[in-house]
Amino acid sequence: MSTVDKIKAPIVKEMEEFEVKFKASMKSDVSLLDKITHYIVKRKGKQLRPIFVFLCAKTVGEITDATYRAASLIELLHTATLVHDDVIDDSNERRGFFSINALWKNKIAVLVGDYLLSRGLLLSVDNGDFDLLRIVSQAVREMSEGELLQIEKARNLDIEEPVYFDIITKKTASLIASCCGCGASSASKKKEDVERMGEFGLLTGIAFQIKDDLFDYGSYDDIGKPTGIDIKERKMTLPLIYALNNAQNGDKRRIINIIKNHNTNRTKVKEAIDFVNSSGGIEYAEKKMHEYKDKALEVLMTFPESKARNSLEQLVLYTVNRKK
Repeated sequence: MSTVDKIKAPIVKEMEEFEVKFKASMKSDVSLLDKITHYIVKRKGKQLRPIFVFLCAKTVGEITDATYRAASLIELLHTATLVHDDVIDDSNERRGFFSINALWKNKIAVLVGDYLLSRGLLLSVDNGDFDLLRIVSQAVREMSEGELLQIEKARNLDIEEPVYFDIITKKTASLIASCCGCGASSASKKKEDVERMGEFGLLTGIAFQIKDDLFDYGSYDDIGKPTGIDIKERKMTLPLIYALNNAQNGDKRRIINIIKNHNTNRTKVKEAIDFVNSSGGIEYAEKKMHEYKDKALEVLMTFPESKARNSLEQLVLYTVNRKK
């Protein structure tokens, strides 16, 4: 049994039922749309976001119909953002498979993303889930702001640590926070439960993104995908920010020049990766990641012990120990 399967143990039946409901939420009378959404469902990932929703709901109360709608809403909106991201990034792959835009071109991909977004919104509106819609809409707004802030800063490579944390809080952590907040909101009427679960999700999401950033400095054999992608895309991640902030002026100018002007040169990119590895950037980022993980667990431990809470604890540990 995999780690994720063990984590899912308290909600395995609910996740099976969610699969059915999620497929139904994407149904369309247009055969092309049905064909594309079927392709999306078949190539789903680990479904960590619905797992967060169900485990958080079960930690604070009982899973309800609203919990299933919350998980579907988040998964629909998240999938829509991924489809749109692939168009923006001109990416032909997603999780090792062809992206929607690679198979059906950009125009269709954008329309499919819009369709998934509308299905999520209508699912909430039709059932009066306005609290869930508010939580998720705030996350979508923050994700857009975070993406634009990162693009703005990438032009000048002038990201300092506080700006980096602002970006990843908006871009990544806000969605995990919305999963946890929606899960709690679907099962508890206590505002405090929803806020604490949202805080737990935010802290977990920050640790999750730092871990993702660290993958860029590993080896292909370790993680099974190319390294140096963030450098090629001129993304200033925590290991790189730390290394540059603690570098001699000459080294700093050299590495910034590589990122600005030689980010497609494999030899030069490796030089930048080696610089970060030898400058303490990895150790510093790992230390920060564990700080956020510990803070997340502190918040989680304020909830009563249960199988669901234990699984959430394991899920947090999984986010910082995963290999890819």
